[in-house]
Amino acid sequence: MADPADIAALSFEDALRALEEIVRKLESAETPLDDSIALYERGEALRQHCQARLDSAQARIEAIVAGSDGVPSGVRPFDEDAAR
Repeated sequence: MADPADIAALSFEDALRALEEIVRKLESAETPLDDSIALYERGEALRQHCQARLDSAQARIEAIVAGSDGVPSGVRPFDEDAAR
């Protein structure tokens, strides 16, 4: 089963590499069923970790807002337009 503390300590890149390795193992069709289930559970935990890291990064991204004269006048949240 997935160890949440182990996964939480991973960087996005390391978690993605681990997830890719799990996908390769599952696609090989050589993994026994019980091992496949455990791999799937760890893969899901890794996917959730990666998604949380991406969501966090997106929340920190800001877009520059230009005034009517074209000069930057401030910043706004990255996804402000999507909320409208």
